[in-house]
Amino acid sequence: MGWLAALITPLLLAITLLIAPLVAGAEVLAAGNDYGVVVVEHLRVKVPADAVEAWRQAERGSWEPWLERQSGFLDRQLLWDPEREEGTLLIHWRSGDDWKAIPEAEIERVQQRFEQLARQATGTDQGNPFPLVFEGQLLPQ
Repeated sequence: MGWLAALITPLLLAITLLIAPLVAGAEVLAAGNDYGVVVVEHLRVKVPADAVEAWRQAERGSWEPWLERQSGFLDRQLLWDPEREEGTLLIHWRSGDDWKAIPEAEIERVQQRFEQLARQATGTDQGNPFPLVFEGQLLPQ
């Protein structure tokens, strides 16, 4: 029975990671709102196992409060893949126009704050302890 659990557990995690953004988008659309098309910003960052809490702490101190003040921001999910040692961020926007209307300089300012907090939390002297691995978008069908 132990071999079956060892096989099923990673399979269930993979299925959850694959359908979570689709289900989240579908819930927003099905809620009877005026959002129209919801765009999901999809990011993956390198997050070593021993730095997961540092990553979450840096997110809470930078991106989280900033995103909550943005026009068109709906919600976000932070997920961690222990096999790849990557964090996945799914950020739901009311529209692509809302998301893309944010000035690049403002995004860079928040990213610098995130990196500062991440360095403090990890004891790193320079650079970004959690580099971007993938950047894309998802659209509900």
